[in-house]
Amino acid sequence: MKIVLLVFLLLISFNNIQAQEITGQELLAKTIEFHDPNGHWSAFVSNLKMTETRPNGTDRSSVISINNLTGDFKVEGKSDSLMITRGVKNDSCYVLVNGSASFDEALVKQYRLKCERSTMFKNYYVYLYGLPMKLTDDGTIIDEKVETVDFTGAQYYKLRVTYEKEVGSDIWYFYINPETYAMEAYQFYHDESTGKGEYITLDGMVEIQGIKFPKARKWFTNLEDKHLGTDTIVSGN
Repeated sequence: MKIVLLVFLLLISFNNIQAQEITGQELLAKTIEFHDPNGHWSAFVSNLKMTETRPNGTDRSSVISINNLTGDFKVEGKSDSLMITRGVKNDSCYVLVNGSASFDEALVKQYRLKCERSTMFKNYYVYLYGLPMKLTDDGTIIDEKVETVDFTGAQYYKLRVTYEKEVGSDIWYFYINPETYAMEAYQFYHDESTGKGEYITLDGMVEIQGIKFPKARKWFTNLEDKHLGTDTIVSGN
């Protein structure tokens, strides 16, 4: 019994020492080097074909267009019989239904077609698909303390990230493979004291323009461990 306890304590001590051999900024640099070794994200221009599956059977296909050279963005997909396009061009948001900017208020309410949501979609998609490179953006606070933890059955470096108040209030944790430095999961809390938030596991890898993107993102609630859906990259150019 004493031997087992000694081994356990030694393992804890080793993990703590191992994690502290690397700082938060050093870990971020290594995971960016893995995903974007040639620094292509800043000039990334691509159309990503996606499938989004949900447990209730509501599946959807969409195309996400990201242009980091101009800042333009567009996401286009079918809802019922309508082709809905949400985008941002020259810093101005827009919404199109079947290619037209004219549609009635009933459609606005039914499909939540407010122009401001186009900007929200841009911020959402560019942030997620730009990870880990987006963690160098202004207003991002990288915790220098790195932990080694078990998460979803594997051991990771855990990187804590917060944001200046004008940028965001959520607390994020990023789980980095300690051998390859691939980002393999992340988690956010709206309120860490209550556990409210979600975690996302990243499965597979697809390389587009020299950048390694996770092929599939699986979303779960922190509290109930409930599967919310899976977003998968089908192709990209």
